[in-house]
Amino acid sequence: MAAGPGMGWPGLFLLLMTTVASTQSQGCPQRCECMAKLKSVACQGKRLSALPDSISSDTRLLDMSGNMLRWVEHGDLLSYPRLEELDLSENIISVLEPNAFSSLQNLRVLSLRGNQLKLVPMGAFSRLTNLTTLDLSGNKIVILLDFTFQDLKSLRNLEVGDNDLVYISNKAFLGLVGLRQLTIERCNLTSISSQSLSYLRSLVTLRLRYLSISSLDDQNFRKLGGLRGLEIDHWPFLEHISPHSLQGLNLSWLSITNTNITSVPTAALRSLAHLTSLNLSYNPISVLESWALRDLVRLKELHLVNTNLMTVQPYALGGLRQIRLLNLSTNALVTLEEGAFQSVNTLETLRVDGNPLSCDCRLLWILQRRKTLNFEGKSPVCAGPMEVQGRALSAFSDSALFDHFTCQKPKIRNRKLQPVTAREGQVVSFVCRAEGEPTPIIFWVSPQRRRITTKSTGRVIVLPEGTLEIRYAQVTDSGTYICIASNAGGNATYFATLTVSALPLDAALMANRTYYTGDLNETNLNDTKVFLKFTLDLKTILISTAMGCCLFLGVVVFCFLMLFAWSRGRGQHKNNFSVEYSFRKVDGPAASGGQGGARKFNMKMI
Repeated sequence: MAAGPGMGWPGLFLLLMTTVASTQSQGCPQRCECMAKLKSVACQGKRLSALPDSISSDTRLLDMSGNMLRWVEHGDLLSYPRLEELDLSENIISVLEPNAFSSLQNLRVLSLRGNQLKLVPMGAFSRLTNLTTLDLSGNKIVILLDFTFQDLKSLRNLEVGDNDLVYISNKAFLGLVGLRQLTIERCNLTSISSQSLSYLRSLVTLRLRYLSISSLDDQNFRKLGGLRGLEIDHWPFLEHISPHSLQGLNLSWLSITNTNITSVPTAALRSLAHLTSLNLSYNPISVLESWALRDLVRLKELHLVNTNLMTVQPYALGGLRQIRLLNLSTNALVTLEEGAFQSVNTLETLRVDGNPLSCDCRLLWILQRRKTLNFEGKSPVCAGPMEVQGRALSAFSDSALFDHFTCQKPKIRNRKLQPVTAREGQVVSFVCRAEGEPTPIIFWVSPQRRRITTKSTGRVIVLPEGTLEIRYAQVTDSGTYICIASNAGGNATYFATLTVSALPLDAALMANRTYYTGDLNETNLNDTKVFLKFTLDLKTILISTAMGCCLFLGVVVFCFLMLFAWSRGRGQHKNNFSVEYSFRKVDGPAASGGQGGARKFNMKMI
């Protein structure tokens, strides 16, 4: 409002006093800032030790953050029944009285972040039936008691992280029937109780960060059927995820980052058929194994950033028919072959920057799609060979693709077939050397069609340079072995035959004894079979039978003599017994002749 041309100093003074009176009538403290339209009062950072006077009863938003408040008592907030948002963060509040906020039945947002609370008493949040957001983070709370939040039926967001929590009571979350988001972070919790989480039936997002939990137990989240997002971040002691730990969940996104798991938890992911986004970044996962994600048929995004990933095996992404985004940046990958995918046609965004990529024919599929693939401004760069080192993949022209991105098929040196004959117990080696670009992978196939690689263990192994070694050869090892050298350019094969002859019986027994008393650390006993052969003819069988019969008859005679001697020594009287019997009566003349009746006779025991 501008002063008129005739208004002097008295008029200006009167206008100023009118403005001040109007401001005071609206209830704005001198050290605070007020906005009448929003009905808000902001007193942050004023070093106030109590709520200021003259705050309007119509205030909807009150900001008291960054002051010196020490406690909240029951009568402190009676004058603000219409308050909807209250910020008490960054004070030194250490005490909340029961019913401290009970007069604020319209309150929707309450922040107590960054205070000195060690315990939240039961009833502190009573009657706050309209509260939707509660922030208790950054305090010193040690335990969440039963029924702490029982009246907060409308609460949607709860922050309890960055406290000294060591225990959450089983019924601490009772009453939170509408909670949608829960964050627990930077606490001293060593486990998460499935019973305490069971009351959060409406929970949609659960974030668990910076915790000292070492394992995920079976069915930890079994009653959270409505959960759609789960974040597990910075659990340095987590090394294993139980196969049934995620059972019962119907997640859309899952993030497990900054832990110590060393492989993709395939078994635990098996039940997450509706998962669309998976983040396993910052875990020490060096190998993405074949079919590791085969059950995630709806997965569209996969992040494996900075995991020291060195190898993506063939069909490592098998089963992912809808994959759209793949982020493998900042790893140790030398290549990413098309054979790792179920199909690359669905792929839209690819991040493989920050890897020491070798630009050869294995990356040709990326070059052919470089104009349609989205690298998010981080185009992959060649680390080798020397002639293209440092060049971005997007910088190659179409005519240069087949000049540089080529592979040399493996070639096995000394392919001459050399049959080898050995005795049982000997060590047998077959050398297989191959060259090619890129360096071929060498493995062997046994006569029983078993694949033997450098990771195989037991009696038959493949050394790192490709040599097949058979320890303590057996007759059953005889046959043809096939060495296969493979790279992106093709395969090369080499055949070797082995004939193992059996040892004589005495030598076999001695070899068997020597073998079993040897160094158990160098020999896999489970893979060893020793065959002992005995020759039986008719003469041997007859002699053995005769010896057995004579021994049996001798034992019988001896027992008979002993029984006889015992019976003689007992005396005659006791060795007799009488048998009384009656003849059967017969019809006819003989019957009347008195031929019937009882008869007695004695028998002497032998």
